[in-house]
Amino acid sequence: MHEALGHGPLRIAIPIHSLEPGGVERVALGLATQWRSAGHQVTVVLGRSGGSGLSSAPALDYWSVPTRLSTASWETPWMIHTLYSFLVERRVDVLFCPGNTYAVVAAAMKLLLGGHAPPMMLKVSNALHRPDMPQPIRSGYGTWLRTQGAVFDSLVALSEPMRREIRECMLAEARQVSVIANPVLTRQRLRLLGRIERRAPSAWGMRYLAAGRLVAQKNYPLLLRAFAGAARADDQLTIAGEGPERARLEALVDGLGIAGQVHFAGHVASIDPLLEKADALVLSSDYEGLPGVVVEALAAGLPVLATDCCVSMTSLVDHERTGLIVPTGSIETFAQGLVQLRQMRGDPQRARSVASIYEVEGAAHRYIELMQDVARRCDHDRRRGLALSTLAPCRSLRRS
Repeated sequence: MHEALGHGPLRIAIPIHSLEPGGVERVALGLATQWRSAGHQVTVVLGRSGGSGLSSAPALDYWSVPTRLSTASWETPWMIHTLYSFLVERRVDVLFCPGNTYAVVAAAMKLLLGGHAPPMMLKVSNALHRPDMPQPIRSGYGTWLRTQGAVFDSLVALSEPMRREIRECMLAEARQVSVIANPVLTRQRLRLLGRIERRAPSAWGMRYLAAGRLVAQKNYPLLLRAFAGAARADDQLTIAGEGPERARLEALVDGLGIAGQVHFAGHVASIDPLLEKADALVLSSDYEGLPGVVVEALAAGLPVLATDCCVSMTSLVDHERTGLIVPTGSIETFAQGLVQLRQMRGDPQRARSVASIYEVEGAAHRYIELMQDVARRCDHDRRRGLALSTLAPCRSLRRS
C-alpha cells in the first residue's frame, strides 16, 4: 500500500460520466480541485470526454477511453468499462464515488476486481426513503441499498438525519458512516454571494428562480402548474438547467398559457448572476439528498420555497424565517407557497449563516482525513486476512 497511509499524498480516483455536470459532479470537481491543491494525486475518470462544460472544467488530471461512438444512452456500462480499464492500469488508494448514481459502477468494480479493488467511499447524494416508488420496485431498491452497505468501505452522509437514514436503509455499521456537510461553496464564493444586497421584490411581480437538471426527480410539472395557478401577470419564472424533460416541459408551458412568463435558461456556467436577479428560489423535487442549489440561494440571502423532499431539509430551511417547506407532490400547497413568498422578506443574515456550514475547504480536509483512515483500516483488514489464511493450515495440522 502507498505511503499515503501515513501522511503522504493520496492517490484518488473519481468516476464522472461527463463534463456536463449536475450538482453531484460540480461538488466532486470542487473537492478534486482542493485535494490536488493540497498535493494529492487526483484523477477524474471520465465516461465522456467532450461536452459543453469542457471549457469551464477545472485543471485536473482527466482519464478516458477514446471512442468515436456516442455513449450517452448507455453511459453506465461505458463508465464501468472505462473505470475498470483505469484501475487495471493504475493503482489508487481510494475510489471516491461522488453520488448514488455511481454506486452500481463501484459494485461492478468489486465483482470484476475482487480482492484487488481499492477501498471505496460513497458520498450519499440522494434520499434513500423513496415513497414515490411503486411497492415492488421499492422492495428491490431496498435490497440494492443493503447491497451498497456491503460494497462500500465508507459511506458519507450530508447531515445527521441522513446518517440515521443510511444506518437504517443500508444496514451499515457505525464505523462505516461519517457526516460531512455537503461542500457546495468555496470561501471566496461565499464572500461574493454574501455581498449581494437583497431588496424587497416589486409589488407587481416576483422573479422566481428554479435550477437543476430537467429530469423527472425535480417534478417541474408540479412547479409549472402551481405557477400557472398562482402567478400574476408580471410574475416571472426562470428555470436554469438542461435535460431530457425539456421538450415536454416547454410543451406544458405552452399548454398552460404561461410561455411569456417562463424562461428556460438552459445550462449555465454559473448560477450566481441569476441568484442576484431573483427574488426567491423554488424547489419542487420529489426527492433529494441535500440540494446544493438551496445552499447557494441561502448564501445569496434569498428566501426559499422547497418541498419536504429530504431528511435534511429542515436543517437547511428555517420554516417561515428563511423560507417555506411544503409537502411533496401537492400543486395546491406549492401554489400557496408561491403566494406567501410575495410578502416574505426572509432573514438573509440567518440564511447566510446556515450556508457557511457547507463550504468546500473544510470539507475537503475532512474527506482526506477520512480517506486516510479508511485506507489504513482496509490495509489492516487485508493484512489480517492474509495472516489468518496463512496460519489456518498450521492450526489444522496441530489438531490432527
